[in-house]
Amino acid sequence: MIAVSEIHNSKELKKAQEIRYSVFTLGQNVPVEEDIDKFEKSSIHYLAYLNNSPVGTARWRYTENGIKLERFAVLDAFRYRGIGSELVKKVLEDIKKEPEAKNKQIYLHAQVDAINLYKKFGFVKQGDMFDESGLLHFKMVKV
Repeated sequence: MIAVSEIHNSKELKKAQEIRYSVFTLGQNVPVEEDIDKFEKSSIHYLAYLNNSPVGTARWRYTENGIKLERFAVLDAFRYRGIGSELVKKVLEDIKKEPEAKNKQIYLHAQVDAINLYKKFGFVKQGDMFDESGLLHFKMVKV
């Protein structure tokens, strides 16, 4: 069973950062200082659990351009089981409940391999492909 919940303590945040380290730093050669950034404290973080074990994570935050979804990561051994979809679904549901979020653009920088995941939730590509941390991305916005 997949469950996604907002992170509320430092132990859960540490687990989320460990998942990100495994996926981004070890798996995709993203420097850790590009992943763990100055927005850690101002972001809303999530953990995805499969059978009560943490296997995925994501976060969102307010920016000058709206609301940015980011740091979606699922451990390699648990991909293609719907965990990424459950993370996106939960994040979008929670954003809808935020009074401050009303009428703000929701966007993200999608790795090329994840574009179809975000399309399922109404995101569309905007602009040209770009490199971010050595990985190809497209900006996507929710319509």
